[in-house]
Amino acid sequence: MSERKDLEVIASLVPEGARVLDLGCGTGELLAYLQQHRGCSGYGIELDDANVLACAQRGVNVIQLNLEEGLDLFDDRSFDVVLQLETLQHLRNAERMLRETARVGRIGIVSFPNFAHWPNRLSVVRGRMPVTRALPYEWYDTPNIRVGTLADFEVLARKNGLNIEDSFGLQGGRVVRRWPNLRASVAVFKFSK
Repeated sequence: MSERKDLEVIASLVPEGARVLDLGCGTGELLAYLQQHRGCSGYGIELDDANVLACAQRGVNVIQLNLEEGLDLFDDRSFDVVLQLETLQHLRNAERMLRETARVGRIGIVSFPNFAHWPNRLSVVRGRMPVTRALPYEWYDTPNIRVGTLADFEVLARKNGLNIEDSFGLQGGRVVRRWPNLRASVAVFKFSK
């Protein structure tokens, strides 16, 4: 998988000059890219000490916060875009955090490993949980609390009154629009309330 290409695809969904909140921002690579290439500003939210330090070293504004506690410190619509990339599957309160993403941002962008990708389906048919680039852990040591598919997220979005503005899959740095639930290892959604 081309992580740099994935980053560029996600960044292209963010309007130039947007005020961005990146939930679970990791080392701040995407926020730094958005600042340098798209004139964006904003904050990252991260829990891990080493990642918070990496963000600071990159010049990315970061707040150390456990997402399980919610986003109460932010007002409604205080950001143009809220990113939740490869984060949702790690949260116990995933549905609440999705609603918070829609409350705090005018636009939400979510990505997560697509459990319906064909190699994952094949592993399950063979009687084993999948271990892939998008899901690189054994079932017993995964940080993922849950798994989902593009179709699952569409149902969750409708249930929470979200308007899906765009959705597609990513596979090896390429956008997959034809049968993404089957052909893509990562699901991407852009939505609004």
